[in-house]
Amino acid sequence: MNATSPGGPAAAPSGGIAAAHDDHPEVSTYNARAGLVLFFIYLAFYAGFMGLATFAPQAMGRPAIRGVNVAITYGMGLIVGAFVVAVLYMAICGRNARRFAALEGASQKRPL
Repeated sequence: MNATSPGGPAAAPSGGIAAAHDDHPEVSTYNARAGLVLFFIYLAFYAGFMGLATFAPQAMGRPAIRGVNVAITYGMGLIVGAFVVAVLYMAICGRNARRFAALEGASQKRPL
């Protein structure tokens, strides 16, 4: 028997949490694709930082914003960018799970 707490997930027979919609192969595929796209976007910005540090180190020492040099500004931008990418990924995964749940619910409501 599965017990459900108000607003909480059903307990699986093994005592764990029941499988969520994101465990479905289609949702996992969409989430993986979104993760890879976001990863490569972030990688491009990081490669730009590394390229600048490697091939134009003098540019990294120039003041950029209010006297803070390019290296610090770009590095802080990368940190903020990582959080932005994480939030985008969470939003995309949530949207994919809701979309799959809606499609699954619609297919179960069809008359036989």
